[in-house]
Amino acid sequence: MKKYQIFTIVALLLLTFSYTLPVIGFNGIMERIKNHDTKDIPTYVAKIWDFYHSFQYVSPNTPKSAIGSFEKMLDLKAEIGVASMPVWRVSLEAPNYPKEAFPDGIPVYFHFDGYSGDVQEMNTINHYIGMYPMEHGGQFERSVVPYFFLALTLMMIGFLYYDGKASWLLMVVPVVLPIAFLVDYSGWLYWYGHNMQEWGAFKIKPFMPTVFGDGKVAQFTTHSYPHTGFYILIAISILSLLAIFSKRKEQKK
Repeated sequence: MKKYQIFTIVALLLLTFSYTLPVIGFNGIMERIKNHDTKDIPTYVAKIWDFYHSFQYVSPNTPKSAIGSFEKMLDLKAEIGVASMPVWRVSLEAPNYPKEAFPDGIPVYFHFDGYSGDVQEMNTINHYIGMYPMEHGGQFERSVVPYFFLALTLMMIGFLYYDGKASWLLMVVPVVLPIAFLVDYSGWLYWYGHNMQEWGAFKIKPFMPTVFGDGKVAQFTTHSYPHTGFYILIAISILSLLAIFSKRKEQKK
Protein backbone atom coordinates (compact mmCIF):
# COMPACT_ATOMS: atom_id res chain seq x y z
CA MET A 1 0.00 0.00 0.00
CA LYS A 2 1.33 3.44 -0.94
CA LYS A 3 1.85 6.22 1.59
CA TYR A 4 -0.88 8.47 0.22
CA GLN A 5 -3.35 5.60 0.49
CA ILE A 6 -2.46 5.05 4.15
CA PHE A 7 -2.80 8.78 4.93
CA THR A 8 -6.14 8.96 3.11
CA ILE A 9 -7.60 5.83 4.71
CA VAL A 10 -6.72 7.00 8.24
CA ALA A 11 -8.20 10.44 7.53
CA LEU A 12 -11.29 8.80 6.03
CA LEU A 13 -11.77 6.55 9.07
CA LEU A 14 -11.51 9.54 11.43
CA LEU A 15 -14.00 11.52 9.36
CA THR A 16 -16.46 8.63 9.05
CA PHE A 17 -16.35 7.68 12.72
CA SER A 18 -16.43 11.20 14.15
CA TYR A 19 -18.85 12.91 11.78
CA THR A 20 -20.30 11.07 8.78
CA LEU A 21 -21.91 8.14 10.62
CA PRO A 22 -23.33 10.03 13.64
CA VAL A 23 -24.42 13.06 11.58
CA ILE A 24 -26.28 11.01 8.95
CA GLY A 25 -27.57 8.48 11.48
CA PHE A 26 -28.99 11.20 13.73
CA ASN A 27 -30.22 13.43 10.90
CA GLY A 28 -33.64 14.96 11.60
CA ILE A 29 -33.96 13.45 15.07
CA MET A 30 -33.60 16.72 16.99
CA GLU A 31 -36.45 18.22 14.96
CA ARG A 32 -38.63 15.20 15.68
CA ILE A 33 -37.91 15.46 19.40
CA LYS A 34 -38.78 19.15 19.30
CA ASN A 35 -42.10 18.33 17.58
CA HIS A 36 -42.80 15.43 20.01
CA ASP A 37 -42.74 13.00 17.10
CA THR A 38 -40.71 10.21 18.74
CA LYS A 39 -42.89 7.12 18.29
CA ASP A 40 -41.26 5.65 15.20
CA ILE A 41 -37.63 6.68 15.67
CA PRO A 42 -35.52 3.78 14.27
CA THR A 43 -33.78 1.59 16.85
CA TYR A 44 -30.35 2.26 15.30
CA VAL A 45 -30.66 5.92 16.36
CA ALA A 46 -30.67 4.91 20.04
CA LYS A 47 -27.62 2.69 19.49
CA ILE A 48 -25.71 5.50 17.78
CA TRP A 49 -26.58 8.03 20.49
CA ASP A 50 -25.84 5.62 23.36
CA PHE A 51 -22.42 4.79 21.92
CA TYR A 52 -21.26 8.34 21.21
CA HIS A 53 -22.60 9.75 24.46
CA SER A 54 -20.84 7.07 26.47
CA PHE A 55 -17.72 9.29 26.24
CA GLN A 56 -19.32 12.74 26.12
CA TYR A 57 -20.43 15.26 28.75
CA VAL A 58 -23.23 14.30 31.13
CA SER A 59 -25.17 17.20 32.63
CA PRO A 60 -25.86 17.16 36.38
CA ASN A 61 -29.46 17.92 35.36
CA THR A 62 -29.72 14.51 33.64
CA PRO A 63 -31.75 11.99 35.68
CA LYS A 64 -29.34 9.32 36.93
CA SER A 65 -31.59 6.52 35.70
CA ALA A 66 -31.43 7.90 32.15
CA ILE A 67 -27.68 8.45 31.81
CA GLY A 68 -26.36 6.74 28.69
CA SER A 69 -29.78 5.67 27.41
CA PHE A 70 -31.43 7.54 24.55
CA GLU A 71 -34.75 5.79 25.10
CA LYS A 72 -34.85 6.63 28.80
CA MET A 73 -33.87 10.23 28.03
CA LEU A 74 -36.87 10.40 25.71
CA ASP A 75 -39.21 8.83 28.28
CA LEU A 76 -38.15 11.29 30.99
CA LYS A 77 -38.06 14.24 28.57
CA ALA A 78 -34.45 14.99 29.50
CA GLU A 79 -32.35 17.35 27.41
CA ILE A 80 -30.83 15.49 24.46
CA GLY A 81 -27.96 16.72 22.32
CA VAL A 82 -26.73 15.49 18.94
CA ALA A 83 -24.50 12.43 18.66
CA SER A 84 -21.51 13.60 16.60
CA MET A 85 -18.16 14.61 18.10
CA PRO A 86 -18.25 18.07 19.75
CA VAL A 87 -15.96 20.54 18.00
CA TRP A 88 -15.95 23.52 20.38
CA ARG A 89 -16.75 23.98 24.07
CA VAL A 90 -18.07 27.18 25.66
CA SER A 91 -18.72 27.40 29.38
CA LEU A 92 -20.14 30.22 31.43
CA GLU A 93 -19.58 30.90 35.12
CA ALA A 94 -22.18 32.85 37.07
CA PRO A 95 -22.68 33.59 40.78
CA ASN A 96 -25.99 31.71 40.87
CA TYR A 97 -24.47 28.43 39.61
CA PRO A 98 -22.63 26.62 42.43
CA LYS A 99 -19.12 25.37 41.80
CA GLU A 100 -20.02 22.02 43.32
CA ALA A 101 -22.56 21.30 40.57
CA PHE A 102 -20.80 23.13 37.72
CA PRO A 103 -17.06 23.25 38.53
CA ASP A 104 -16.22 24.64 35.09
CA GLY A 105 -19.38 26.68 34.61
CA ILE A 106 -22.42 25.92 32.43
CA PRO A 107 -21.00 24.08 29.39
CA VAL A 108 -22.40 23.84 25.88
CA TYR A 109 -20.78 22.02 22.98
CA PHE A 110 -20.91 23.09 19.36
CA HIS A 111 -21.20 20.31 16.76
CA PHE A 112 -21.46 20.54 13.00
CA ASP A 113 -25.07 19.39 13.18
CA GLY A 114 -26.25 21.00 16.43
CA TYR A 115 -25.50 21.33 20.11
CA SER A 116 -25.17 19.35 23.32
CA GLY A 117 -24.58 20.08 26.98
CA ASP A 118 -26.68 22.42 29.10
CA VAL A 119 -28.23 24.21 26.13
CA GLN A 120 -31.45 25.17 27.92
CA GLU A 121 -29.51 26.75 30.78
CA MET A 122 -27.35 28.69 28.33
CA ASN A 123 -30.41 29.87 26.40
CA THR A 124 -31.94 31.12 29.64
CA ILE A 125 -28.82 33.17 30.35
CA ASN A 126 -28.72 34.43 26.75
CA HIS A 127 -32.35 35.53 27.04
CA TYR A 128 -31.47 37.40 30.22
CA ILE A 129 -29.00 39.63 28.34
CA GLY A 130 -31.14 39.90 25.18
CA MET A 131 -29.33 37.36 23.01
CA TYR A 132 -31.05 34.98 20.59
CA PRO A 133 -31.26 31.28 21.54
CA MET A 134 -28.47 29.10 20.20
CA GLU A 135 -30.71 27.22 17.78
CA HIS A 136 -31.47 30.47 15.92
CA GLY A 137 -28.05 30.55 14.27
CA GLY A 138 -26.50 28.19 11.73
CA GLN A 139 -29.81 26.76 10.52
CA PHE A 140 -28.67 26.53 6.90
CA GLU A 141 -25.37 24.92 7.90
CA ARG A 142 -27.12 22.29 10.00
CA SER A 143 -29.56 21.51 7.17
CA VAL A 144 -26.79 20.73 4.64
CA VAL A 145 -24.27 19.08 6.98
CA PRO A 146 -25.43 15.46 6.35
CA TYR A 147 -25.09 15.92 2.57
CA PHE A 148 -21.80 17.75 3.04
CA PHE A 149 -20.18 14.93 5.01
CA LEU A 150 -21.56 12.28 2.67
CA ALA A 151 -20.08 14.17 -0.31
CA LEU A 152 -16.79 14.69 1.54
CA THR A 153 -16.53 10.98 2.33
CA LEU A 154 -17.16 10.09 -1.33
CA MET A 155 -14.57 12.66 -2.45
CA MET A 156 -11.92 11.11 -0.21
CA ILE A 157 -12.79 7.64 -1.54
CA GLY A 158 -12.52 9.07 -5.05
CA PHE A 159 -9.04 10.40 -4.23
CA LEU A 160 -7.96 6.83 -3.42
CA TYR A 161 -8.95 5.48 -6.83
CA TYR A 162 -8.76 8.41 -9.25
CA ASP A 163 -5.23 8.93 -10.53
CA GLY A 164 -5.71 12.05 -12.63
CA LYS A 165 -3.42 15.02 -12.10
CA ALA A 166 -6.28 17.05 -10.63
CA SER A 167 -7.17 14.38 -8.07
CA TRP A 168 -5.60 16.50 -5.31
CA LEU A 169 -8.55 18.87 -5.60
CA LEU A 170 -10.71 16.19 -3.98
CA MET A 171 -8.74 16.65 -0.74
CA VAL A 172 -8.80 20.43 -0.55
CA VAL A 173 -11.98 20.57 1.55
CA PRO A 174 -10.74 18.26 4.36
CA VAL A 175 -7.49 20.26 4.44
CA VAL A 176 -9.27 23.58 5.08
CA LEU A 177 -12.09 22.18 7.23
CA PRO A 178 -10.72 23.39 10.62
CA ILE A 179 -10.30 26.93 9.27
CA ALA A 180 -13.73 26.85 7.63
CA PHE A 181 -15.33 25.85 10.93
CA LEU A 182 -13.56 28.67 12.80
CA VAL A 183 -14.59 31.27 10.21
CA ASP A 184 -18.24 30.19 10.34
CA TYR A 185 -18.21 29.91 14.13
CA SER A 186 -16.64 33.37 14.54
CA GLY A 187 -19.09 34.89 12.08
CA TRP A 188 -22.07 33.61 14.03
CA LEU A 189 -20.59 34.78 17.34
CA TYR A 190 -20.25 38.26 15.85
CA TRP A 191 -23.86 38.12 14.62
CA TYR A 192 -25.15 37.09 18.04
CA GLY A 193 -23.16 39.79 19.82
CA HIS A 194 -24.33 42.51 17.43
CA ASN A 195 -28.02 41.59 17.29
CA MET A 196 -29.06 42.02 20.89
CA GLN A 197 -32.81 42.29 21.53
CA GLU A 198 -34.91 44.50 23.79
CA TRP A 199 -36.31 41.61 25.80
CA GLY A 200 -33.14 41.34 27.90
CA ALA A 201 -33.50 42.21 31.57
CA PHE A 202 -29.86 43.30 31.53
CA LYS A 203 -28.93 45.75 28.77
CA ILE A 204 -25.45 45.52 27.28
CA LYS A 205 -23.85 47.15 24.25
CA PRO A 206 -23.11 45.13 21.08
CA PHE A 207 -19.93 43.11 21.56
CA MET A 208 -17.82 40.35 20.03
CA PRO A 209 -18.08 37.16 22.12
CA THR A 210 -14.78 35.47 22.86
CA VAL A 211 -13.85 33.02 20.11
CA PHE A 212 -10.83 31.52 21.87
CA GLY A 213 -9.89 31.99 25.51
CA ASP A 214 -11.56 33.59 28.51
CA GLY A 215 -13.89 36.57 28.39
CA LYS A 216 -16.37 38.60 30.38
CA VAL A 217 -20.04 39.37 29.62
CA ALA A 218 -21.82 41.47 32.25
CA GLN A 219 -21.31 39.55 35.53
CA PHE A 220 -20.61 36.28 33.67
CA THR A 221 -17.20 34.79 32.92
CA THR A 222 -16.91 32.81 29.68
CA HIS A 223 -14.44 30.15 28.55
CA SER A 224 -14.24 29.22 24.86
CA TYR A 225 -11.87 26.46 23.73
CA PRO A 226 -11.59 23.73 21.09
CA HIS A 227 -12.82 20.28 22.03
CA THR A 228 -12.17 16.72 20.86
CA GLY A 229 -13.78 17.15 17.46
CA PHE A 230 -11.60 20.11 16.54
CA TYR A 231 -8.39 18.18 17.22
CA ILE A 232 -9.77 15.39 15.05
CA LEU A 233 -10.37 17.98 12.31
CA ILE A 234 -6.74 19.08 12.57
CA ALA A 235 -5.58 15.46 12.32
CA ILE A 236 -7.76 14.96 9.24
CA SER A 237 -6.39 18.17 7.72
CA ILE A 238 -2.75 17.17 8.27
CA LEU A 239 -3.30 13.63 6.97
CA SER A 240 -5.10 14.99 3.90
CA LEU A 241 -2.25 17.40 3.19
CA LEU A 242 0.30 14.60 3.54
CA ALA A 243 -1.81 12.45 1.20
CA ILE A 244 -1.80 15.20 -1.44
CA PHE A 245 1.97 15.69 -1.35
CA SER A 246 2.61 11.95 -1.25
CA LYS A 247 0.37 11.22 -4.23
CA ARG A 248 1.83 14.05 -6.30
CA LYS A 249 5.28 12.67 -5.56
CA GLU A 250 4.12 9.23 -6.73
CA GLN A 251 2.65 10.74 -9.90
CA LYS A 252 5.94 12.47 -10.73
CA LYS A 253 7.78 9.14 -10.47
